[in-house]
Formats: sequence, C-alpha cells, structure tokens
Amino acid sequence: SIMKYIVVTGGVVSGLGKGITISSIGRMLKGCGIRVTSIKIDPYLNVDAGTMSPFEHGEVFVLDDGGETDLDLGNYERFLSLTLTSDHNITTGKIYRRVISQERRGDYLGKTVQVVPHITTEIQDWIERVAVLPVDGSGATPEICLVEVGGTVGDIESMVFLEALRQFQFRVGEDNFCLCFLSLVPVLGGEQKTKPTQHGVKELRSLGLSPRVIFCRSTEMLEEKTMEKISGFCHVKKDCVISLPDVKNIYHVPGLLQQQNLQGILGMELGMEKRMKTPDLTNWQNMADRIDNFKQMVTICIVGKYTGLQDSYLSVIKALKHSATACSKGLDLVWIEATHLEEIENNDHTKEQMEDAWKTLRGADGVIVPGGFGNRGFLGKLLAAEHCRTTKKPYLGVCLGFQAMVVEFSRNVLNYPESNSTEFDENCAPNDVVIFMPEIDKETMGGNMRLGARNTVFNKGEKSVLRVFYGGAEKVLERHRHRYEVNPKKVQEIHDAGLKFLGKDETGTRMEVAELPRSQHPYYVGVQYHPEFKSRPLKPSPPFLGLVMASCDMLDDYLEKEGFKQDSDDIPQCRQ
Repeated sequence: SIMKYIVVTGGVVSGLGKGITISSIGRMLKGCGIRVTSIKIDPYLNVDAGTMSPFEHGEVFVLDDGGETDLDLGNYERFLSLTLTSDHNITTGKIYRRVISQERRGDYLGKTVQVVPHITTEIQDWIERVAVLPVDGSGATPEICLVEVGGTVGDIESMVFLEALRQFQFRVGEDNFCLCFLSLVPVLGGEQKTKPTQHGVKELRSLGLSPRVIFCRSTEMLEEKTMEKISGFCHVKKDCVISLPDVKNIYHVPGLLQQQNLQGILGMELGMEKRMKTPDLTNWQNMADRIDNFKQMVTICIVGKYTGLQDSYLSVIKALKHSATACSKGLDLVWIEATHLEEIENNDHTKEQMEDAWKTLRGADGVIVPGGFGNRGFLGKLLAAEHCRTTKKPYLGVCLGFQAMVVEFSRNVLNYPESNSTEFDENCAPNDVVIFMPEIDKETMGGNMRLGARNTVFNKGEKSVLRVFYGGAEKVLERHRHRYEVNPKKVQEIHDAGLKFLGKDETGTRMEVAELPRSQHPYYVGVQYHPEFKSRPLKPSPPFLGLVMASCDMLDDYLEKEGFKQDSDDIPQCRQ
C-alpha cells in the first residue's frame, strides 16, 4: 500500500506544542486502527542532541539504538507506544554530513553539489527510507507517517526542509500528502486575533506550501467568527480550522481532535475515508478523566541541577506522573536545586535557601535523584541520599543518583570519607568507588557514551524488590547514557556491607541495580540505566512505580499480593 504523509509545521512562536499535536493526531489515528510512525526534523546543525545542554534544548531523549534525540521523540514513543530509531530524528547536521561524505567519495561524478537539488533530494530520500521502518513491534510497515518540522516558518535554517517538502508533495502525489499548520491565536482586549496566523500561512504559501488544516492554539475554543476569518484569509474550509485550547492535561488532546472530526478531514484529504471511522479512544479518555479527578496527592521531590527548567527532566516527570496515575494519586512535584542542600560556605546560595531546601526534602513522601553531568550539586545529591537512607524515606537514584548512593554508602557506612567518583576528583584513588569506563574515549564528546538498550541480569537466588515490579523477569532491557561506572574492585566490599548489587550487565562486571534490603529500608533503590525513557501512560516504568507506591504506603500490600516474603531467603514466587 502507498505511504501517506501528514506534515505539521508551526508559525508565530516556537513552543506551541507541535510535538503534542502530532502525537495526538497519531493517537487518534491508532484509535481508527491505522499503523503510524513519526519523524522529527530539527533544523539545527548539531548532528544530534547529545552535546546540547538541557538549558538549551530540554532533555536528551535516548532511543533503543543509542540515538540521542530531541525530547519530542519521547512524546511520540509515549503517546503512540512506538520504538523509534535515531534516523527518525533528521537534523541539518546529519543531512549535510551525509551529502558531504558522498561528495568526497565521488558519488556525484563531477557535478556541482548544491542545496537544490542535492540537499533537498537527500532530505526526501531520508523521509521515504525511514517512513517504512516497522516501529510498533508487530513487524508491519506503517500506513501513515507523521512529520514534524521543528522551528518556525520563516527561519532561515528551516527553509531548506520546507523547499524539500514542497518538492515532496509532487513526488508522493497530492492524495498522499497533507500539510498542517500550527499557529497561535492570542487574545488582546478580549478579542481573538487572527493576524499572526494570516501572516504565518501567507509566508508558507509564498514557499509553495498551502496548508489543508490549520490548528489554532489559544486559551479558549475559537469563536465562530474567528474560524470564519481564518478560513477566509488562509484558503482553507472552515471545518479545517481546528481549535486547540489549553487543557487540564495533555491526554485530552486526542479527544478534542476527534470532537472536531479531524479523522473525517484527514480521511478526505488522504483518500482514506473508509479507514477513518470514529476512533476508539475509550481507555485513553478514561485515563485523561481520571487524572483530572484525583483527590489524594503524593509529594515527590526531584533533587537536580536543572531545576529551573521542567523540560530538562521531562521523561522523569512523565514517568512519575504515569506511576502516580497507576496508584490513583495526583502528583505534587517539588524541586530542590542540589547545591541548596550544601553548606553555604563557598556556595552562592543563602541560609534561607538552604533551610527551605531541607524543609522541602523532609516534607516529601519520596525522593528521586535523576541523572546529570558535572560536579555542581553532587555533594547535595549525596546529602539527599544519606537523608533518605537514614530516615527510611523512599528513594530512587537514576544514573548519577545511583552513583551518589554508592559514594554516600562508602563514605558513611564503610567510613571511607575520601570516597568519590573520578568524574569529580581524578585523584580519589584508592577510594575511587565510581570510575571512568575503560572503553570510552575521553577526547570526543559526541556519541561516545555507553548508549542505548542493554540487558540487566538480576542475581539468581538473591531477593530484589525491583525485580518484583519487573514481574520477576530474569533480565530486563533498559536504556543507558553514561561514561562512568561503579568500580568493579569495590563491589564486593560494598555489597557485603549491606548495599546489595542485585542487577548487573551480561558480563557481570558492570553494576546496574543497587538496593538496601527491605528489612532495613522500605524502598532505597538505584539503577545505572534510565528507566524513564521507556515509561508509558498506561504502563509506568517499574523503578518509578516502586518509588511512588512506597511513597504513598501501597508497597507492602503490593509485595504481599505478589508473594514477596520479607525475611525468608527464597526467591519470591512472582506470578508470570
């Protein structure tokens, strides 16, 4: 069957939610029984997002194949239950790198290599090549490919992609290509203003691209007269002007699209009327409604260093929300800048900020220390781990948060006060409990970490709380992004002293899971991998679900139901 393409561009301002819009369109199409895939185009020159600071671009989302990509691919994977590849994130850097290497090989045979046709053709070839990759686990080819063009129409850097798409509409045929435009309708003096949308569409049409559907972000639903005006000035039918008002939670968006008959419009545009019947969004809508109506809250504290920006920890927040929803609780997220837990000498925070931070930490039901890079705030993370360990407060350490548990335990339980990670103190041997991984190149920054999906094998015959949440599995496949690891020479001593390493990589030398036994602590768990990347709205990530359950006193009942006996040494009989 012929591949169909739905392309979403955005105008006026960035950050309107193209990623959520495209994910919601995909969710609605899945509700019609259509197989979808998605591609994100990022017009920046970086080859991937791996070298960009979270301050610049939000978190780096890691894929199974180790691709370090834009956080929108995380939205696609979560909303649509897909497993994408790094080729699903196209960047200017990737396209140019490919064309230049072909030119150096002599593939263009004496031609002058130019933006048009060579770069634009490469972009089109890339889209067609990646669109047919099976991504939903069934092995079947997708039927519709959703393409999101990052940036804003009118940016110099996205021009080449829009030109490529202008050519692409003729290459694949009009019936197989539907262009959508996402715009902002601001409200000034109580009136919905359409001028920014008109300008954005005018700009797009001057490039030879005429949108068939216009999505309008606004605080409220669009008024009739606003829709008529946009329809008149922007060359689309009035039915094809879709309102995207602010909603209580993003899971309402697929339902909003359905109410405005987007499935019918896309069915007409793509010649798929027979397939686009009323979508079945029952489970999804139930979840969205449940989230709005939770009475009880669970307070989880994130101790990190990018706390000014929610986007820096987007997947962590989503995994916590998925877990809270599964426990029928609302999530009350509180943030602590890790440095604020440290003494104020040599730091640039005030005594009040320090007192506030400790008050927040003590008041939380559970604590998570997520991954991160760099020395700033590491001591604060150690203090958070120590507080949770000694007061029996539920704690989850991810990546650097797991390494913090190990360093803290070595300092305060094994009494090696000099213990550290060589990431922060190169000369901390012989107390180097966390070390640089041998196979990694220190010189290059991009793409040189231990990245992507790797197996973690649980120890045979040793009891693990986390393993219960994985359904008793012998091994689990989770995604990694790190350069440092627990020093294999220190493992035995730490394990024997009570911080149990219960999951290792397939060689048995790289530590992946650490726990304190249930007899000592309700939930003190650390993982070297990043479980947040595989959390899904209706299937929360196991380490996060464990943390949230422990934080709202549901853990004991759950473990009892799963047959996890506390004091005996036999492995829990987990139901398959």
